[in-house]
Amino acid sequence: MRSLRTMLVAAIAAFAGAAGAQTYPNKPIRIIVPFTAGGTSDILARALGPHISAAWGQPVIVENRTGANGNVGADFVAKSAPDGYTMLLSDVGALAINPSVYASMPFDPVKDFSPIVMVSYSPHVLAVHPSVPVNSVQELIAYAKANPGKMNFANSGTGGAPHLAGVEFAARTGVQWAYIPYKGGSAAVIDVIAGNANVLFNGMLATYPSVKGGRLKGLAVSSAQRVPSAPELPTVAESGLPGFVTGSYQGLLAAAGTPRDIVAKLNAEFTRILNTAEMKEMLAKQGTEVRAGTPEALGTFIAEEKTRWAKVVREAGIKAE
Repeated sequence: MRSLRTMLVAAIAAFAGAAGAQTYPNKPIRIIVPFTAGGTSDILARALGPHISAAWGQPVIVENRTGANGNVGADFVAKSAPDGYTMLLSDVGALAINPSVYASMPFDPVKDFSPIVMVSYSPHVLAVHPSVPVNSVQELIAYAKANPGKMNFANSGTGGAPHLAGVEFAARTGVQWAYIPYKGGSAAVIDVIAGNANVLFNGMLATYPSVKGGRLKGLAVSSAQRVPSAPELPTVAESGLPGFVTGSYQGLLAAAGTPRDIVAKLNAEFTRILNTAEMKEMLAKQGTEVRAGTPEALGTFIAEEKTRWAKVVREAGIKAE
């Protein structure tokens, strides 16, 4: 009898999920960006939203919920109804790294989300304020060593991927600089442009326009190979740090328990949009690659990144205040 009851409950749940997917979406969709406007996650969300709205005939609202290096917005989504109407578009690094940086976390990046799709990869740009008298990675290293502790390194938040890129760079080169955390990459970029900080690593999608416009001086990119849309920028690896590869991996997630059929529908539609010639060209011009894949692939990536960065954070002794 118990077995029959269990099978009946499972069948009803499956039927309800299938029915939900057939009617989904029938109301507005929210994409939560856990960082300030103008950063990589925000740019991507606002680029994708109109395409989803056009395809499904429902408004797509992009909402910035900032704080605690992405934790505030991510926690909001983790605790939202698991119905596919509230999603998180975030730098995967923030999800994977924060558990090692914060003494306590309001959510688990692996257990509390239903991964939907990896969106993109954007290498970090190593850039300085135009007044800094360097024009290459090696010149930056020499200048920083000659001025220990006088360089201010701006980053999107303590323990974020741009911060750890700076930590890894400093550890490998022996430079010393003060880390200045901001509430998102766009705020860090703005302060380096203003001259209130000297140097930063930040996602290329949000940073390269300022390099092209002369507001920042680009020194290198953190990808394995040069970026076709910015051939003038060498890689950090070819500039004397072999194997140095970092970047902004962006992913889309919903609350854990979101019906599989809805996740599959979202994955299929976002993958279709990301692979259109229009979207690929728009992102490529800013040095960003489409990385759409399965929900399972994104989930595996987050788990692997969590393990990878835990060691770096522990060895560097990084803790959020």
